[in-house]
Amino acid sequence: MEEGFCDMKRFSRLQRGLALTSAALLLLFCALVLLPAARLQVQAQSAVTQPPLGSASSFAVLGGSTVTNTGPTVVNGDLGVSPGSAVTGFPPGIVHGAVHKADAVALQAQKDVTTAYNAAKGAPCTQNLTGQDLGGKSLVSGVYCFSSSAQLTGNLTLNGSGVFIIQVASKLTTASNASVSLIGGASPCNIFWQVGSSATVGTNTSFTGNILALTSISAMTGAKFNGSLYARNGAVTLDKNTFTRSGCASVPTTPTTVPTTPTTVPTKTPTATPTTFPGLPPTGSDPYNP
Repeated sequence: MEEGFCDMKRFSRLQRGLALTSAALLLLFCALVLLPAARLQVQAQSAVTQPPLGSASSFAVLGGSTVTNTGPTVVNGDLGVSPGSAVTGFPPGIVHGAVHKADAVALQAQKDVTTAYNAAKGAPCTQNLTGQDLGGKSLVSGVYCFSSSAQLTGNLTLNGSGVFIIQVASKLTTASNASVSLIGGASPCNIFWQVGSSATVGTNTSFTGNILALTSISAMTGAKFNGSLYARNGAVTLDKNTFTRSGCASVPTTPTTVPTTPTTVPTKTPTATPTTFPGLPPTGSDPYNP
């Protein structure tokens, strides 16, 4: 009897040991597998206000001092410069849109870019990524900040239909063949890269979103863009690039006036009513041909 009781106690201790071992293995699994995945899928706030581009939304390229191009660049959208006036390299570059050089349209667009830049810069940071490479990350809607420079090597995935703001205090640089991919309904219209100095997009990079740089933007050979480049004070330098924009700009609706043709109502000619007097034929009749 006593021996059976001892066996039961040993069995109970064995059960507790197995339970503790299972719990330890579960914690180890979380540490080795789930935590790194959570670091890659950075969660941030879901409600972010979109910086207003205003009249600048129709521009694919807008420089502050100059816009220069080498090779057969294709720009789908407007191209402009202000307060500078120099645009070179078109042709051989092609612009499927209007070109504005230091005119009122380019000036207003630069003012609207300044408004959008300040709005993006002033958005509250929800995740500090300073010192981390953007490559290999998957980000949801939010405001991601770098207190110094930012680097993209490889692929960055943006997931979801909200607004993405990447704040870079100094330089933004991408390696060659880098890319920005969109999933889960993410739109290039809602992606804003606020850069405190200059941006360099590497050779053959596939870039998505709107770059708002305080100084200059350099697009290296063969880089492709789904979005726009806005340099507030410096130059935009292009080299055999392609800009394919997603129609984010709102197209004003011109009211259609339907001409009104006045309707002429014909006037009826009054008909005379014969007057009859006793013993005489009615007036208006022929007494000789009754």
